[in-house]
Amino acid sequence: MTDPRSATRTSRAGVATVLFLGLAAGVQMSDRGLQSILSPAIRQTFGVGDAVMGALHGIAGILIASALAIPLARLADRHSRKRILLALIAAWTVLTLLGALAPNFALFFVGRAAAGITEFAMIPIVYSLIPDLVGERLRVGANLTFAALMAVGASAGFYLGGDLLQFMAEIDGPGVLADLAPWRRTMALLALAGLPLLLLGTLTLDPPRHALDTSTSATSASLAGFVRSHLRQVLLFVGAAGGVAIAVQAVVPLIAMALERRFVADLGTIGHTLGMLTLAGTMISLPIAWLVDRGLRGRLGLRARPALMGTATAIAAPCAALLAFAPSTSAALVLTGAFLLTTCVANALLPTMLQDLAPVALRARAFAGYSFLIAAFCALGPVLAGGISQFVLADDLLSAISLAAVPPMGLTLVCTGLWCLRPPAPSR
Repeated sequence: MTDPRSATRTSRAGVATVLFLGLAAGVQMSDRGLQSILSPAIRQTFGVGDAVMGALHGIAGILIASALAIPLARLADRHSRKRILLALIAAWTVLTLLGALAPNFALFFVGRAAAGITEFAMIPIVYSLIPDLVGERLRVGANLTFAALMAVGASAGFYLGGDLLQFMAEIDGPGVLADLAPWRRTMALLALAGLPLLLLGTLTLDPPRHALDTSTSATSASLAGFVRSHLRQVLLFVGAAGGVAIAVQAVVPLIAMALERRFVADLGTIGHTLGMLTLAGTMISLPIAWLVDRGLRGRLGLRARPALMGTATAIAAPCAALLAFAPSTSAALVLTGAFLLTTCVANALLPTMLQDLAPVALRARAFAGYSFLIAAFCALGPVLAGGISQFVLADDLLSAISLAAVPPMGLTLVCTGLWCLRPPAPSR
């Protein structure tokens, strides 16, 4: 019989490990918010247009990164997940620092894509770890806690980005530091945050995988076989998540640059507000998702989660549409906040849904494969917004964001509607 005290110690260590993983992912996610605030300076330094900046946020920051994250997740299904996570944190630190020093846009683009690989590879590995760290009773709570810590990091990137940029602009540093543009100094400072994370990471757990279910079919031994045997469910899942993903990524990476351009607004003020909105949206959405999962699951069964996604998306769509007609910075930020809150609600339970669907032996690969497919949608958001702005709307980026964000949410509404009409049975 297992010693209860040992189980308690393991549980506490597991919770502590989840908190560390959330902290590490949050620091990495702050990279994206910070890059959004730094985008006008980056654009000016390299002399590129909105379409290229959209490609930076979409193709480099998401699509390439998620594609190369898949083989790393395959390694995580077979080898020590702790060692792989520590290697990813180390690689992110080095690559972010190198990106800050890139002499031209081509190298900067490659560097950001490489740093993004470490971010995308980390998230599926963490979601494969969580059930082995805390067990079934705390799994939903641990998933939501991890998501909350990532949101804190993302909001910090927005909130502190303008202040850090101004602070770095006022520093007269010696040697190499003096020759760097302020946005480069800011990015280099963020890279140094990886060093204490590496030290803390050595203290975390590397739990064994739970025993495989002996009833697992042979087809679930490969990701392709699993997808074939659950094709309808996978398509509905990806379609529902993908529509929201396009919309979110059309708005979030470029909204600061769009507001600064249309309203000649201060980037520091915009960053503070976006940081608070990002944090508030996630923190408010998590208890909503938890209440739905606890309360409506018993009454609606498998329809509860897609119904929540569809309802939240239906509210988010008009918020994104009205951005094009916002009369002031304040009005645009209010609409952005409402959009972020409702899309956070729509996305909150997606990791739990995929954990329910994927077999244990495929968990990290399933998350990595899902991340790649969603990344393909995500990459479309900023690419569409930037392209529409530069080639169709004469650099009216805010209107372009609306045009890129609204139509894809129709895909989510269709998929969640079909899901609710005939919900697919989860894999066992």
